[in-house]
Amino acid sequence: MQSTFFLALQHNSSQMEIACFSCLDTAETPVKNKKSRHKDWRALFNNILQCTPSPHTATDTHPLTNKAYRPTSDEVNQWAQSFDKLLAHKYGLTAFRIFLKSEYCEENIEFWLACEEFKKIMSPVKLASKAKKIHKKFIWNEAPKEINLDYQTKEDIAQNLQQPTATCFNAAQKKVYNLMENNSYPRFLLSEIYQEICTISQGKSKYLKT
Repeated sequence: MQSTFFLALQHNSSQMEIACFSCLDTAETPVKNKKSRHKDWRALFNNILQCTPSPHTATDTHPLTNKAYRPTSDEVNQWAQSFDKLLAHKYGLTAFRIFLKSEYCEENIEFWLACEEFKKIMSPVKLASKAKKIHKKFIWNEAPKEINLDYQTKEDIAQNLQQPTATCFNAAQKKVYNLMENNSYPRFLLSEIYQEICTISQGKSKYLKT
């Protein structure tokens, strides 16, 4: 079976959120070889990076229109300056998520993003409800997207859930951030995906349709 991808981007104030990012469940699909999976990522980028960049009037459009925002070369180069700059850029974050999905570790960035949204919740009732959902999805043993945490950190979170606050996932979020910064981020900068984006941002990619 052929993998399928759908990436819908929408504005939320000054940041871009990923409204939908899915692929065929790998548990039901034979694992593809590295070459085949890179062809998938190229096809995805080809769909979302088709408009000519403008340093003055860059806009974001839905990928189904066959036109999409393409970051400039300067923007893409800034992603290599620091992990924070990559995450702060709406398109850089999207590219990094695509890379993590290609390495089967997208749960790390999903957990980090969930924590960022969690800390914005003001209502104690909603905070408690969201804390339980995050724990069930990422922390709990055999969670569907369980992240790699040590026993003590998990125990501390379980205690924090008794009276959840906006900081109850801080330690775990920091550990996951450090893991991505020291492990995934350097590999992303060396990946075919990032190198292809660099080429595309200069308008030189042979995979970019005109």
